[in-house]
Amino acid sequence: MYPPPSLPISCSAYGDQQPYDTKRHQSSSISSKEDFMPTDINDKQELSIKHSKHLEEVRNLLKEEPFQTLDMVDCLQKLCIGHHFQDEIDSILKMSYTRISNGGVDKNDQSLFEVARCFRILRQEGYYVPSDVFSFIKQDDGRFKEEIAQDVKGLVALYEASQLSIGECIFEGAVEFCSDRLTGMMGFLVQDETLMVKTTLEHPYQRTSSSFLVKKFIKHYAGSAMSQLAELELAKVQSAHQTEVEKISRWWKDLGLAQELKLARNQPLNWYLWPMASLIDPNLSEERVELTKPIALIFIIDDIYDLYGTLDELIVFTEAVKRWDTNSLDQLPYHQRICIQALYDVTHEISDRIYKKHGFNPIAYFKNTWITLCEAFLVEARWFASGNLPMAADYLKNGIVSSGAQVVIVHMFFLLGGGTSKETASVINDNQVIPTSLAKILRLWDDLGCAKDENQDGHDGSYVMYYMKENEGCSIQNAREHVMSMISDTWKQLNKECLFQNQFSATFTKACVNLARMVPIMYNYDENHSLPLLKEYINSMF
Repeated sequence: MYPPPSLPISCSAYGDQQPYDTKRHQSSSISSKEDFMPTDINDKQELSIKHSKHLEEVRNLLKEEPFQTLDMVDCLQKLCIGHHFQDEIDSILKMSYTRISNGGVDKNDQSLFEVARCFRILRQEGYYVPSDVFSFIKQDDGRFKEEIAQDVKGLVALYEASQLSIGECIFEGAVEFCSDRLTGMMGFLVQDETLMVKTTLEHPYQRTSSSFLVKKFIKHYAGSAMSQLAELELAKVQSAHQTEVEKISRWWKDLGLAQELKLARNQPLNWYLWPMASLIDPNLSEERVELTKPIALIFIIDDIYDLYGTLDELIVFTEAVKRWDTNSLDQLPYHQRICIQALYDVTHEISDRIYKKHGFNPIAYFKNTWITLCEAFLVEARWFASGNLPMAADYLKNGIVSSGAQVVIVHMFFLLGGGTSKETASVINDNQVIPTSLAKILRLWDDLGCAKDENQDGHDGSYVMYYMKENEGCSIQNAREHVMSMISDTWKQLNKECLFQNQFSATFTKACVNLARMVPIMYNYDENHSLPLLKEYINSMF
């Protein structure tokens, strides 16, 4: 797992993390956050008036420019202000889908850029557009037409659209074709085009947290009513995030585990980043705070199994979790007892909150997912204790569970009101493609890092390591390419499940996709075993 990144903000509220040189790591932006943050009542009123003014200006633009509305939808979403105009966006998407469904695509009327952009936006919002809308870009022999090879905007849009693939053959060739052609042209492009191409190839929109890119898009659309609204919105969001992190930090300090478990991770800000990136609706503040709590416990319990127990103790610990009874903990060491007590207390507190808000108590579902996680941790502990390491497939099957993703997803499902009765609650157990896909992406990215946490002395398995052992002569580069291919295939499964009918709400489905988008930021190590993307993300959001 990753070491805690340093922060460009006061460290006192964020565990034991220390600040680093903000001048060296300052993200560029059109205006500083302080330009928008209110300092008194008059400032708040003035900003509220500005916010309302820009909202109205953008809403009028959506009405007055019907032929550019899909382009505007793209802008609104990239600027993270689309939630203010969801009714208008839904209307535009339905109109665009009806047009493309009835008339198809006229290759003489629409450019590659227009077709690819429409395809991407509609698929991202759950509308199935067949991949044959791109048939006009290929010759009779199946090769791509040469006239598109120099179309920079078209190739960028096609590369972005290919990230929404559900396994269609045309996209398999399109990804490599676009990447090769765009990479070859970068030395001959103007600065803005070079930046656009580089950003797309490194951070395709479908697989990247929208908030990670928002400052880049604010700069791109600088001077427009939309970018001005986005700046105000970003300042409000940053203020809300800081307030939420302070709440989490107080909760974490009061819980007392950090003081007792000195070897365990103490990273409340890192844990909060997952809910922050997945639950992007500003109105979901309470849900973000509550979801951070089980995430914190996943990391702490992982450290219990990795650092704080013999195999015999961990067997007893697992049995105690399965009994879900705090009256039978006497035979456990102190640090394990307080961990189980915290798990029990926090889980019941969250369950009670959900019951009061949604009328259904999900404690049985929470208990079962914690038991399943601890059993997976115990499987890994047995492997390492015995020295009989698993086959790669067996490791991955168990690793999908031990990633902790299922615990997060189940808590998120109920926090969002997904289960209000036994019938609706069972949906989370009966539909496993989205949770399993997310967990697999997380596990494989984590293992790609293959980096040992500087603050830990325990053992971590790695799919890359087991795969290389099973495939004699396989290089680390070939193994990593194999894992990246597996991640890409898993994204196709996730795309497909989100595209076609499933029993989850749109809010929950998007939150799961947002979690998957956050994974590369959290686990993308550089050659120094540090996390530059994570540091950049923290700088941009706090």
